[in-house]
Amino acid sequence: MGRWLVLGGTAWLGREVARSALERGQDVTCLARGESGEVVDGSHWVRADRDAADAYDQVAGPWDAVVDVARQPGHVRTALSALAATSAHWTFVSTANVYTDLSGPLQEDDPLREPVTTDEVDAELYGEGKVACEQAVLEHAAPLVLRSGLLAGPGDPSDRFGYWPARFARADTGDVLVPDPPGARCQVADVRDVATFVVNAAEGGVTGVLNVAGEGVALGEALLRVAQSVGFPGRLVPVGPDRLEALDVRPWSGGRSLPLWLPDDYGGMVRIDTARAEAAGLVRRPLEETAADVLADERARGLDRPRLAGLTREEELAVLAAATA
Repeated sequence: MGRWLVLGGTAWLGREVARSALERGQDVTCLARGESGEVVDGSHWVRADRDAADAYDQVAGPWDAVVDVARQPGHVRTALSALAATSAHWTFVSTANVYTDLSGPLQEDDPLREPVTTDEVDAELYGEGKVACEQAVLEHAAPLVLRSGLLAGPGDPSDRFGYWPARFARADTGDVLVPDPPGARCQVADVRDVATFVVNAAEGGVTGVLNVAGEGVALGEALLRVAQSVGFPGRLVPVGPDRLEALDVRPWSGGRSLPLWLPDDYGGMVRIDTARAEAAGLVRRPLEETAADVLADERARGLDRPRLAGLTREEELAVLAAATA
């Protein structure tokens, strides 16, 4: 049994990492304020604010592994300053948004955005902030930086992938509007598979920079597979991007959006090269399994609940009527 510290552990990915490490028999401590929920049963909870000067006083170590999913450079720098010397391995979960050009396939050696020099960033500088975090982590003696693509799975707070299983279930036998951009791709990884990889890689002493993302498939194929996996008997009605934009339907996320559809300028986010991670042991479950589990989670949370991404059923029916008139 090793001693593991998860910086976070109450939100989505951090919680799954803690769960996976516990299942492997690790002794897991989570440092978090608790605003995102509670830690997994069986882990130790140290309540602390990472903005505080004494944030790490109760977790001085030594640690066999530290896992951090932070987005604020100041949090990453202070954690390393306090704990790097007593931590054998350090994993940082970054993002594919660190790359300068998101339009084409993304590989680990591609140019990165300019890092920020500040300790805090807003959402508009998310990628630049993560670059700064990476730079700090790579100074550790045994660092692993994982650049993640879009994640899916039960508990997803973004509503992006979950929109589709929920919509197919909500539509019953009715039509469902789907985006139809030429050559569009889809690449989503189950959060549980990424968490398992984090644990396996840390246990195996893997270091360096790896992209972590799902298997890349055509967007139309992915949506059809999701529909079939949840038993949807109705029609998928494809509409092209120009028509969707004319009807005020947006890509990716937010209100009046169709999630998983990306503009061409961001097409690299669904063309992420994961060969290095696969060589290091990344294993991905079938998309159908993720979709079925997500639908069960969506039913538990409420198919008709307010969402951060997607169209309401009423909005969708109005767009369908206008697009097919």
